[in-house]
Amino acid sequence: MEYQNGPSIERLKNMVLNHKLFARLDSKRLSVFVLLAMAVILYGCKVKYSFSGASISPLAKTFSIQYFQNRAPLVQPGLSQNLTDALIDKCKAQTNLKYTTSIGDVNFEGEISDYNTRPYTVAADAQAASNRFTISIKVKYTNAIDPDLSFEQTFSRYADYNSNLDLSAVERQLSDQILEELVEDVFNQAFVNW
Repeated sequence: MEYQNGPSIERLKNMVLNHKLFARLDSKRLSVFVLLAMAVILYGCKVKYSFSGASISPLAKTFSIQYFQNRAPLVQPGLSQNLTDALIDKCKAQTNLKYTTSIGDVNFEGEISDYNTRPYTVAADAQAASNRFTISIKVKYTNAIDPDLSFEQTFSRYADYNSNLDLSAVERQLSDQILEELVEDVFNQAFVNW
């Protein structure tokens, strides 16, 4: 099979340039026209993306986070403030949204619903070999821009530790680790819509 070139390609170029829409445009102006048309199309289909993988409507400008009350049977002082601050810091660091103390375009509220430690595995002598430390939070996320993305959900994370250790010896480290994981889960649920 032999391909034609030369006159056929030249004829195709002339057909495009002689079309009514492009009759008055030379090739340089045609290139500028095509680039402008593409820019207008791409601008109209805009969604904000960040390096965190978050996709946020460009109409959303602000976020707010209400104080997470500690309603767990076992209350750990400072946990509510640590959770609230960690979620604020995460949203500030990984979105372009501005924090507001009033209700923002997207709003988080909720409570710490569980904070406990229980035996997890049992050794041969019927003693606990390891314990599981768990924190659960209930979150209500309201997206005023796109209400379909709003949710109410409970998030729970845990860490296991050796039962020979007293909880007070590992509590701070484990609660920091669990809070970090919970904040990541909440952030992903709210902003990473795969």
